[in-house]
Amino acid sequence: MANNPQAVKRIRVNQDKRERNQIVRSDMRSAVKSVETAVKQNDVSSAQDLLKTAESKIDKAVQRGILHKNNGDRKKSSLAAKVNKIAN
Repeated sequence: MANNPQAVKRIRVNQDKRERNQIVRSDMRSAVKSVETAVKQNDVSSAQDLLKTAESKIDKAVQRGILHKNNGDRKKSSLAAKVNKIAN
């Protein structure tokens, strides 16, 4: 257990940040899964709309430092390739 007030505060602040990051990460993962589900069902228009929201949520996670920039770019590229494959 922490022995000084600053260490106690760091524990509290880190827990708050972790909870906020988990919310953003969960929203991002849900958006990615919804795109992948639409792709599996060959629903082009829905997949394209969901892709925009998923890319936005991925960018938000990158902006907040939850994902590395390259990781976010790779996720967006992979999703776009899947959507383009069923669109063409």
